[in-house]
Amino acid sequence: MARDWMATGPSITISFKSAEGIEVGQTRVRYKDVAIGVVTDVKVDHERSKVVVTAQLNRDGASYITQPESRFWVVRPRLAISGVSGLGTLLSGVYIAVDTPSSSSPGARPVYDFEGLEHPPEISSERPGTRYTLRADDLGWLDMGSPVFYRRIQVGQVIGYSLDESGSAVNVQIFVDAPHDRHVTRDARFWNASGVNFSLDADGLSVQTGSLASILGGGVAFAPADEFDTEVAKPDSVFNLHASQNQAMADPDGEPMLLEFHFHQSVRGLKVGAPVDFRGLELGSVVDIDMEFDRERRQFYAQVQARIYPLRFGPLYAQLQEMDKDPHIARARLLENMVARGLRAQMRAANLLTGQQYVALEFFRNEEDVKFDGTQYPPVLPTITGDFDRLQQQLGSIVGKIDALPFDELVQDLRDTLQGVTAMLAGVDGKVTPELAATLRAVRKTLAAVDGFVDEGTATAGGLEGTMRELSAAARALRALADHLQAQPGSLLRGTARDRLEVLP
Repeated sequence: MARDWMATGPSITISFKSAEGIEVGQTRVRYKDVAIGVVTDVKVDHERSKVVVTAQLNRDGASYITQPESRFWVVRPRLAISGVSGLGTLLSGVYIAVDTPSSSSPGARPVYDFEGLEHPPEISSERPGTRYTLRADDLGWLDMGSPVFYRRIQVGQVIGYSLDESGSAVNVQIFVDAPHDRHVTRDARFWNASGVNFSLDADGLSVQTGSLASILGGGVAFAPADEFDTEVAKPDSVFNLHASQNQAMADPDGEPMLLEFHFHQSVRGLKVGAPVDFRGLELGSVVDIDMEFDRERRQFYAQVQARIYPLRFGPLYAQLQEMDKDPHIARARLLENMVARGLRAQMRAANLLTGQQYVALEFFRNEEDVKFDGTQYPPVLPTITGDFDRLQQQLGSIVGKIDALPFDELVQDLRDTLQGVTAMLAGVDGKVTPELAATLRAVRKTLAAVDGFVDEGTATAGGLEGTMRELSAAARALRALADHLQAQPGSLLRGTARDRLEVLP
């Protein structure tokens, strides 16, 4: 009895949401698979919101178990992304595991009341490595235990996530094992390597995949932006988590600005996220598309807003920033100068297969000058009609001119002129030299043929009028073709749709 009393340590209480599998006198408390105590009591607290488990610890080792950083959880069979754990409890029964730091905090007082974990911690206190925080727009495919890759080698894992206090982002906690944590430098770039990423754009179909583990449970990858910068990031440093590797490794874009476009034609095929392009360089993307009403013109128009990065214009914008310390004034000057030289926004087809469109910024020298205020927020960049709309206008103009031609008057005037010329030639016949007389006879023969060509009721005249009508019909068909391509540009590749067969009952 005395030996048992001397070996008995302090009692501790651990709160859990449920006491599933825990039995008094049977469930052990284990540290590194060594039994250091036993459960002596289980009861519901007075608020009936949790279960309080009392455990009697052994005297040996009680000092490092009662540290404030100690964590307790119930070990039972679990299936997670990192694998299956707790299979041994199928025979031995569940037990309470404890994780505690190897060295105690100096001056810390013993703690005897703990809040138990509902799930095992992903990283033990003694595991060497470094913790970091990643900020993302959303969690995506990531979960507890999702792997962290460096050069396609797993070097860590996701150990937790939480919603940011502002509610506008998600904070993802990761742990990178030593010695791989030395590769996380100050300028390291992190991106989401989860699942299989498909993208269909103007460049075609692109497929990006990671390892099998990342396909099933998501993953994070990172790489240094500068191979020569080897300064290691400090623990708990915060990094941005990008959606793709290309986005993560791109040069810094600086602060974005909002632009607005007013399109007075159909915006079919233009979606939120469509790129804003300047001579092949993507400046940003469309963020909003709305329908507005112009009271002066008394017509509806599409209000398109896009977020672009002026820093992508290159050294020109950098020079303006040096001249004007206020970035808003620098942006206004940049846009005002470019609009004065003919910069306009135009919708163009990005992919004929899908009908996608994008906004292109380009210089058009022959366009009329417009008033533009770069200090307005957001600045409204002037627009011009797209390629299909211009084709439609040109074909419509041709059809209108053909329809306006007075075919009947032209034919009658030509007949009257030919008859007058024939009468004049008959009057001078016999008053000229034989050589000139032969020439006049040839001219008279030719005019007679032309007169028969345009004579009313002849097949030739009818053919001329028919040709004119066919030309007018062809112009109308071209206009219909332009309308069809404007609505369905992908039909050039897919062809016409097949007729559907209706099955009668």
